[in-house]
Amino acid sequence: MTDSVDRILSQWASVRPTLDVSAMGVVGRLSRLSRLLERALNTVFEAHELQAGEFDILATLLRSDAGARGLTAGALADSAMVTSGAITNRLDRLVAKQLISREVDPENRRTIRVGLTARGSKVVEAALRDHVRNEESLLAALSGTQRRELETLLRQLLTAHEAPVTQ
Repeated sequence: MTDSVDRILSQWASVRPTLDVSAMGVVGRLSRLSRLLERALNTVFEAHELQAGEFDILATLLRSDAGARGLTAGALADSAMVTSGAITNRLDRLVAKQLISREVDPENRRTIRVGLTARGSKVVEAALRDHVRNEESLLAALSGTQRRELETLLRQLLTAHEAPVTQ
């Protein structure tokens, strides 16, 4: 079985036979796969009239089980690992779509809390079901054992390059 990266590696072997390009094979496959997966994920989000970053915010609010209190913009930024400016833009779009609310925290008037609206809950629940189904189909070429092995290897690689995650 060959893929699109094999052709590139074959060309390198031809013109630079002493150069070890095996890392290029791994990184190239990860890069190409990342773009293909992102495209497939975005198709689902677009079906729900969402951008990937908007889904991320809605899903963060849903999984945090923040209830009526919601989360602060800072907590959302930490969870999404993007800048506060990016969070502000996403929040503005989600407020305009009436999927979230921004309320002043009654305990600290300087703090804004973000929560899902009833409409936002319905949208994110529907998008989440389709998203999980889509991810399952994207991994259908792998057995359960292969998925666990890949997850272990990717976790090892990610932790070697990512800042430590605080709980």
